[in-house]
Amino acid sequence: MKIQLLNIHKRFGTVQANRDVSLLVEAGTIHGLLGENGAGKSTLVKILSGFLRCDQGEIRVGGQPVQIGSPAAAICLGIGMLHQDPLDFPSLTVLENFIAGQPGRFGLRRRESLQRLRKLCEEFGFDLNPDGAIGELTVGERQQLEILRLLSLGINTLILDEPTTGISASQKDLLFAALRRLAEQGKSVIFVSHKLEDVERLCDWVTVMRQGQVVGTLPVRGEDDSPVPLEQRLIELMFGRELAAPGRIHPPATTADPLLELRSLLLRQDHVTLGLPNLRVQAGEVIGLAGLEGSGQRQLLLACAGLLPPLQGQILLQGQEMAGRPYAEYLRRGVGYSPADRLREGLIPGLTLQEHFALQQRDPWINWPLARQRTQAAIEHFSIRGHTHSRVEQLSGGNQQRSQLALLPTPLTLLLMEHPTRGLDIESALWIWGQLLERTQTGTAIFFASADLDEIVQYSDRVMVFSGGQVSQPIPVAELTVSRLGQMIGGKIHGIPTEV
Repeated sequence: MKIQLLNIHKRFGTVQANRDVSLLVEAGTIHGLLGENGAGKSTLVKILSGFLRCDQGEIRVGGQPVQIGSPAAAICLGIGMLHQDPLDFPSLTVLENFIAGQPGRFGLRRRESLQRLRKLCEEFGFDLNPDGAIGELTVGERQQLEILRLLSLGINTLILDEPTTGISASQKDLLFAALRRLAEQGKSVIFVSHKLEDVERLCDWVTVMRQGQVVGTLPVRGEDDSPVPLEQRLIELMFGRELAAPGRIHPPATTADPLLELRSLLLRQDHVTLGLPNLRVQAGEVIGLAGLEGSGQRQLLLACAGLLPPLQGQILLQGQEMAGRPYAEYLRRGVGYSPADRLREGLIPGLTLQEHFALQQRDPWINWPLARQRTQAAIEHFSIRGHTHSRVEQLSGGNQQRSQLALLPTPLTLLLMEHPTRGLDIESALWIWGQLLERTQTGTAIFFASADLDEIVQYSDRVMVFSGGQVSQPIPVAELTVSRLGQMIGGKIHGIPTEV
């Protein structure tokens, strides 16, 4: 089924998620939608599938203008979406989930639905037990069930949002074979991904989005007269620029005794298992963590902060084993953690700046004059636009970040940061990094995750790339190019040595 989106606009407050986006998906094709986090991909397909409404623009299905006000309306038009986390009912069986959403009374269609489920499983090579519990299925099997359920509802356009995250290689092969079969049947498939390898392997066409806009559409198969390889053109479209020149020209000297050492570390959180390379980090070194959101950077930071116990392996801080020790022990050893969500994890809404500094006191009774003195000193030193009795949620994002930095103890052995300058203006970002680099001069090592590749390259000594549950060895920043970094973020991180 032919799908057209014309001049779509969507804004969330001050954020323009989609700006004048147009997309054409022909019937019988698999169309890739590629881009970094925040490029506007998910917003666009949620508009098409009825989960969001656009502010401006037009959607055409089969050449006819349509209004899509809900997911149910989208399904009636033959459009269905498979989310990263399939929408199923864990307390029901496979068959009961397959029946869910179908017209007619639930019990009357059971025999007919069972026959339909078995026929579809046979057609697409899926092995699903109709009486099995959803909780016993893998993510890949839940995806298979959701695809079959949507097909049973009569969809002709299937949208998949990052479907290869968290599934095995064999399940990915099954998924891709099923999508090709759907295209052969004349259905259209929209494949949202950040993985270059998957897009090149599966898609007929690919549209690249950046900062809420379409920056190019290219054929993946068929005639292409360009002498530039497809992968290189996709990387240039995704990132749109050369990376900034490194700002850390002289990395710390290597010593026999590293400040931090990770050995055979295995982490698990939110159904993602992450094996990390052996790593030695020197005092004063800055390690940048690059990759799309949810690729494992946060797990590494949490583990090094003592907030995520590893399944196996060692975390050695100045030669002392820390794996399995409580968070308070990490604090005593000089480990500081600054999360991305300032008001949910970094600060306490409803409390003033002074009350935050009062909480740092370890005495049974709060010394309020001392808290007020420390707060005022922090306001002056960190240029926080507020006063001692300002509630933190009333501060701007930049001043919240400055406050979070001011609350970190001094000295620190290891500083762990998520998106240290997200949402900040250039002046504030430069000031934050000036403060951070000052700490490295006194021996503090820094790990930081950022979605800004320029920031990663500008301030890191070495960079670790996270992609699809895999992690590269740290690469000296002088060896990085936008092409290499783009390839690695897109999933091609093999060939990196296993020891540093």
